[in-house]
Amino acid sequence: MATLLVIIIFATYVGLGIPDSLFGTAWPAIYTEFDLPISCSNFVTGIMYLGTIVSSLLSARLTKRFGTPLVVALSTASTAVAILGFSYSQNIFMLCLFSIPLGLGAGSIDNVLNTYVALNYKATYVNFLHCSYGVGVALSPFLMSLALKNSNNWQGGYRTMFFFQLALTIMCFLSIPIWKKVKEQKAIVDETRVVSIPELLKIPIARASLVVYYGSCAIESVCLAWGSTFLVNSKGLTPDKAAQMITFYFIGMTLGRFLSGVLVNKIPPKKIIVIGESITLVAILLTFAGSPNIAGVGLFLIGLGNGPVFPNMTHLTPIHMGRDVSQSFIGLQGAVAYASILLSPITFGLLAEKLSTDIFSIFQIIAFVITSVSTLVMMKESKKLK
Repeated sequence: MATLLVIIIFATYVGLGIPDSLFGTAWPAIYTEFDLPISCSNFVTGIMYLGTIVSSLLSARLTKRFGTPLVVALSTASTAVAILGFSYSQNIFMLCLFSIPLGLGAGSIDNVLNTYVALNYKATYVNFLHCSYGVGVALSPFLMSLALKNSNNWQGGYRTMFFFQLALTIMCFLSIPIWKKVKEQKAIVDETRVVSIPELLKIPIARASLVVYYGSCAIESVCLAWGSTFLVNSKGLTPDKAAQMITFYFIGMTLGRFLSGVLVNKIPPKKIIVIGESITLVAILLTFAGSPNIAGVGLFLIGLGNGPVFPNMTHLTPIHMGRDVSQSFIGLQGAVAYASILLSPITFGLLAEKLSTDIFSIFQIIAFVITSVSTLVMMKESKKLK
């Protein structure tokens, strides 16, 4: 029964990744069809990530009141409705409207499942959980690229992914009794308590950890939202070719998290984070190359290096913060991560409109410096805990 629950959790996290890469992949076709400025994607992603920030901050309270399985099921249903709405959208206003349930649902799924796995499973499972997310973000742009080949039919790509999300929603509701049985069998005790944000921010290692999340998610979100557009506008690829190539970024992310899950029992999570950041630096430098193929390799390596940072940081949360405040702090981590995912693509979009998407690599270098410096501060603070 416990193994079945793990499979259900991983499958649900695959569904979390699906909408995150769909929009960025489809955007070159969407803004052309709707005759919009390139930066208009900021309205859609901005509303979506505001929703994720709100639901992240409320996740501890919602879980306390309704329980993990019901929150996960309702949140997955919310994302399914949103994806269906996207598939029938005829203008930017409809896209913005359906971004609301998408953001609210995604934020809850992310933080509730992260907390549950971080508290009740080993680091390997946390990495494989985020590897599942990588499967979702890799699967959806591939399927969207097939839809774009058919007269840029991005609506058809969204409709295909809706049926996958619908199946996950049904699975989540049917699995609610399984969560209860596993809790009884494993004698899982709820040790968490709701802690205020000011109280959490008084802790030095908490502040450093939050900046690591912000910088790492800036790297990831700009690749998610603007990777395809960068390949089209700066490297000369067609939208369908760019959609195919950006898939390698998501494959890199998935592979990085899978390898981290395999190696984490032999290599400490902190060391994996440092190794990943080193790979990320080399990868970003490759995106400066004029060749689209070399830039594609760089994007793959960004995913490979940056991918393990988030899950290993999540695993370290109960160790650094204590089990009792982990639910609240992971909610705050999620809010900061999604704030980065909201603001970083918006900032890049505004800069790209005034300059060009050629600034992609420079932007990523700046985000990398923020991540690596805050990682060093976190490591220093963690030594004081011993």
